[in-house]
Amino acid sequence: MTVNASDARHARIAWRCRRGMRELDLLLERFLAQGLDALTEVELDELERLLEQPDQDILAWLTAASGPGDGSLDRILAIARARVRDGWRVND
Repeated sequence: MTVNASDARHARIAWRCRRGMRELDLLLERFLAQGLDALTEVELDELERLLEQPDQDILAWLTAASGPGDGSLDRILAIARARVRDGWRVND
């Protein structure tokens, strides 16, 4: 079986979403369950940049309407918040 670059990238991102902070793991799992495949290449780039940040910052940004301050991650944070919110509504 051949793994294409997109599949490998998605697998790498999914692995990086396993952070070890339970609350953050739950939010990121919900986000991934809502459609990693639907993200554009630019959004995947932003997600990878987001995952380079400290866990406490990511958790704060996902649970509040604030971001890192420079606007560079605003789009992926908005997408993540919406998908997490929709995931809670649909699954619970």
